[in-house]
Amino acid sequence: MTSGQCIPHVAGTAGAAAIGVSLKAITSSSDEYTTQGDIAVQVPIEKGVEWEIDVDDTHDLVLLDIGSFFDLSSESGYESDTVDAGESSEDVFQCVGFVSATKGIFVLNIGLGANTETDLGA
Repeated sequence: MTSGQCIPHVAGTAGAAAIGVSLKAITSSSDEYTTQGDIAVQVPIEKGVEWEIDVDDTHDLVLLDIGSFFDLSSESGYESDTVDAGESSEDVFQCVGFVSATKGIFVLNIGLGANTETDLGA
């Protein structure tokens, strides 16, 4: 949030700064973007809400990644909507399920009190 408005969460931003997930892709050509209109944001109010999320093509997700924390992708074409299974400095997502090398089940580690993998003794 900046001045009462939602801004996209980008790679390099800590999970504690995120509030939820936009239910619609907002691009620079969207009416909501150009007029600063209202958008729907799903804000998980309980811990452990699971999301099926794509993984970018820089690193494959593997079964052993369950329990690990990852970042939002910064790879061109994948920003803002995919997990980078090779980066874990912001710990925005915790993998809780494996679907394929390019898709997993993740819990968002966002908002005030977001833990890091180090906090959890990993």
